[in-house]
Amino acid sequence: MYASGKYSSRGPALIPRMKTKHRIYYITLFSVVLLGLIATGMFQFWPHSIESTADWTLDKRSVHEAPLVHLPVSSPIPERGDLSCRMHTCFDVYRCGYNPKNRIKVYIYPLQRFVDELGVPISSTGLSREYNDLLSAISDSDFYTDDVTRACLFIPSIDVLNQNSLRIRETAQALAMLPRWDKGMNHLLFNMLPGGPPDYNTALDVPRDRALLAGGGFSTWTYRQGYDVSIPVYSPLSADVELPERQPGPRRYFILSSQTAIHREYRAELERLKEENGEALLLLDKCSNLSQGAASARKRCYKGQVYDYPQILQESSFCVVLRGARLGQAALSDVLQAGCVPVILADSYILPFSEVLDWKRASVVIPEEKLSEMYTILKSIPHRQVEEMQRQARWFWEAYFSSMKAIGLTTLQIINDRIYPYAARTYEQWNNPPVVKWSSVNSPLFLPLIPPRAPGFTAVVLTYDRVESLFRVITEISKVPSLAKLLVVWNNQNKSPPEESLWPKISVPLKVVRTKENKLSNRFFPYDEIETEAVLAIDDDIIMLTSDELQFGYEVWREFPDRLVGYPGRLHLWDHEMGKWKYESEWTNEVSMVLTGAAFYHKYFNYLYTYKMPGDIKNWVDAHMNCEDIAMNFLVANITGKAPIKVTPRKKFKCPECTAIDGLSLDQTHMVERSECINKFASVFGTMPLKVVEHRADPVLYKDDFPEKLKSFPNIGSL
Repeated sequence: MYASGKYSSRGPALIPRMKTKHRIYYITLFSVVLLGLIATGMFQFWPHSIESTADWTLDKRSVHEAPLVHLPVSSPIPERGDLSCRMHTCFDVYRCGYNPKNRIKVYIYPLQRFVDELGVPISSTGLSREYNDLLSAISDSDFYTDDVTRACLFIPSIDVLNQNSLRIRETAQALAMLPRWDKGMNHLLFNMLPGGPPDYNTALDVPRDRALLAGGGFSTWTYRQGYDVSIPVYSPLSADVELPERQPGPRRYFILSSQTAIHREYRAELERLKEENGEALLLLDKCSNLSQGAASARKRCYKGQVYDYPQILQESSFCVVLRGARLGQAALSDVLQAGCVPVILADSYILPFSEVLDWKRASVVIPEEKLSEMYTILKSIPHRQVEEMQRQARWFWEAYFSSMKAIGLTTLQIINDRIYPYAARTYEQWNNPPVVKWSSVNSPLFLPLIPPRAPGFTAVVLTYDRVESLFRVITEISKVPSLAKLLVVWNNQNKSPPEESLWPKISVPLKVVRTKENKLSNRFFPYDEIETEAVLAIDDDIIMLTSDELQFGYEVWREFPDRLVGYPGRLHLWDHEMGKWKYESEWTNEVSMVLTGAAFYHKYFNYLYTYKMPGDIKNWVDAHMNCEDIAMNFLVANITGKAPIKVTPRKKFKCPECTAIDGLSLDQTHMVERSECINKFASVFGTMPLKVVEHRADPVLYKDDFPEKLKSFPNIGSL
């Protein structure tokens, strides 16, 4: 007998079927809930502010298509401007808040055309090309946001760069009508040509409440330290004329004056200096025999002779920048572009970006009353310093003056540094020009992986005239499997290197570089011929190292590319009786230096040694013909905070065939000088960066009792 049951094509009906009316009810309920969730999500992510509807760009909305805004006569006018404003009193830093990138967000108001009740615009020029370039650069930068609720800083699209084109009262009324004005709090205005006749005020005359002012002609009377930003007066020639960079050095003229609107008293004084110093000073003026126009603006004349401007500026070591009706002069930008050192005579002038730029490195500032002494003052500056100033002047222009974009973004970066001081750019980042192509050199301090094995290393041998010993060193180094290139630095200017046919025949490229002066620092110059990451610095008398020892040293360096990896170890000690540091060359259980007579390091440190060595250490080394190795140890230890690595078990590092006659290190005075070097360098660095360690690197199986053929580096440690 079988139990009865209901079956269908899908199997037994174990679950009762839902009635049709219940099914419709639940489907409707589910649909309502789903639609509610979708609507909630759309509302959550939909923009809430009508002020953030579009990015700021002139391409999307032309000036003529911008909405027209009428200013009633009774519109409020902001206050004149609070001279006591500082970042902690007139700026709401809480708007900026914390963000992981430590970067302020800048909002640009939509473009509008403001007119009075009669329909007359507030500006005779509208939106200038320069201000459009400025706003476009900001809108393309990482500072920009189109969300007004996230903004920390607000920039009006009202162009106040040139006060001459503004109606002062109406412009102020337009500012006050901005929806987020709030008495100018967290608003930034850009102005390059302040004031007007007859007094030419040094700050924008438009009443602006508490707004920050990036101004191009501040004096010490109108500049609010730490609040306003002093900016340069942009020169249109920067965009229209390209001046190729010229190498620093002596020029055809010593002093050049090219400004055309100089006060007659200053002109008379310059003419007197011209009479006293003749051809050393070139005094130019506008050309009276040329028709007015763009072409004449690029010409200067002296006694009928016509010169191209600003090209002529490149022919002078120093270029005069005198105050005109306004303190800020576009001539300063032209002079910097030419790589001419500006001689600034404008009492009380706040130099552009002086909050972060060290103008002593790129210019000479002379009081106006000492114009008559200008030639004598400039003659007292050493030639080497003049060359450094020429280089710095050109770099200032490239980095901070060359375009409205550079000016605008530099201004925002300064304000950003005030708000996030813990993430601010350093003095070096603001002022040290990239004199070398750093992008082509990887810093070993941040390498994610060890350097690849394939490129190998470049051996740099410093030599003077020990040819026989040099050839033996070359022969031994050429046996190292990882050697990629051998570079001989010939440091003897009185004797030519041997003929090419006499050099040892090796399997890797061999290049000889002749130096202009006999300096020990030449061994650390960043030669273009060094293409590998690893460099082996080795003296021309180090003939005792085996190929296994050199190869093992290179393998150790690959694991520690930020260290000095070397063979002869040395130590610094504190002499309590003498109260100063002492150099120790005898073997101890500790090491704080490895000598660069035989050491591996990253080529990055060549750039740092040549261009970033603190103080006068390089000059000290070259003058004393000693201690370049100690200087490199100081440099690397100071940057990395790490000790060097000594390889192989050599307790004494001797040259078996060296004698006291030709061995510099055996001179009695040598040890005394090296102790002096340590104390000198510690004084310059302001600390003792050298680190002491009690370990070295040895190969695996080095001391183990295994057959030599099982060891990767069998020929290590024998003296």
